[in-house]
Amino acid sequence: MAAVVFGILALSTLSLIDAHGGGFSVELIHRDSVKSPFYSPFETNSDRITNAVRRSFNRVNRFKSAEAELIVDSGEYLMNISLGTPGFDVVAIADTGSDLIWTQCKSCSQCFKQDAPLFDPSKSSTYRKISCGASQCAGVGGNSCTSDGICQYSTSYGDGSFTNGEIASDTLTLGSTTGRPVVLPKTVMGCGLNNGGIFSEKTSGIIGLGVGETSLISQLGTSIAGKFSYCLLPISETGNSSKMNFGTNAVVSGRGVVSTPLVKKSPNTFYFLTLEAITVGTKRIKFTGSSFGSGQGNIIIDSGTTLTLLPSDFYSQLESAVDELINATKVEGSQGLSLCYEAPDDIQVPDVTVHFTDADVKLKPLNTFVRISETTICFTFSANDNFAIYGNLSQMNFLVGYDTEKQTVSFKPTDCSKS
Repeated sequence: MAAVVFGILALSTLSLIDAHGGGFSVELIHRDSVKSPFYSPFETNSDRITNAVRRSFNRVNRFKSAEAELIVDSGEYLMNISLGTPGFDVVAIADTGSDLIWTQCKSCSQCFKQDAPLFDPSKSSTYRKISCGASQCAGVGGNSCTSDGICQYSTSYGDGSFTNGEIASDTLTLGSTTGRPVVLPKTVMGCGLNNGGIFSEKTSGIIGLGVGETSLISQLGTSIAGKFSYCLLPISETGNSSKMNFGTNAVVSGRGVVSTPLVKKSPNTFYFLTLEAITVGTKRIKFTGSSFGSGQGNIIIDSGTTLTLLPSDFYSQLESAVDELINATKVEGSQGLSLCYEAPDDIQVPDVTVHFTDADVKLKPLNTFVRISETTICFTFSANDNFAIYGNLSQMNFLVGYDTEKQTVSFKPTDCSKS
């Protein structure tokens, strides 16, 4: 996942009507950037890649739980938002692989350790608990009722992590690159009251950008015409930032844009695309399907998974095709990276083109190989028979636009440090 961090909120604000008219953008910062609370000056780029790959596999393990609607502490990108009235700053993971906007609350009976103060609902004049009979409760997965009729959510994970709490509404404020924050009243959110497992001390919740009813995108709805986009910086760009765009600012157009249909299917949290084939050099390898099926919607696009994960039978063909075109000494891989080479200097790697329906996405070397040490580079695709996922290394230096009204995802090769 990636990281969005905003500064102090200005006094003037944008209404939803203003946002709808011109769109808005927020600063997007990789979790390993110097602007991120996760930044460590003692880590090398190779360390950051290795850690990102490890988190990527932890994230996939969490996908295995059918009950999991949230993805906890696996994001690569963060959002610094404000909740309540007066505003309370919250650093949360921005995640296309989950729906609910959720933060840990001060009244929790069990809290995981976090560096920042906990959100205190009693200090917000606009915080309202949602009853079980309300329509907002029906849109939340895993809901139940308290004895006094308050809507609750409960989510558990394959790795033992969990979060439970009450569903509420409150004012959510997003920072904007124009300096005028966007205020979203009555935003449905989760107030975490009983939470545990593998959570980072640097964050305190999730900003779900998924397909479901409770996601930020769905709640923004017509005000952004169902559009958002992002441009993911390469991990080496630790000092720079890019943008996440909403509404008219999120339109992806111009030379080089390709678009592919979004496919609606269960679970409705995820953005499903249809992968038809991958070409390595001049060899086209047909994709016959995944655990999501052999037809349309056979792969997820996800900002929070680092590697691109493919079924083992297809992956083995892909790896062989890549290896045939590389003139370098193979070395043992690590952290789930199986195709690695000795490369103290840059080496020639083959062209790789990903063929989605109606959209051929030609990847650059920075998308297909990462340096995990001073002498070793590894292929950024890996085998996984549980999920097929188009990960964020494959998306770096592309402007990726989602249009949930037209049901498309668009890709445009872009220098994200200049976007």
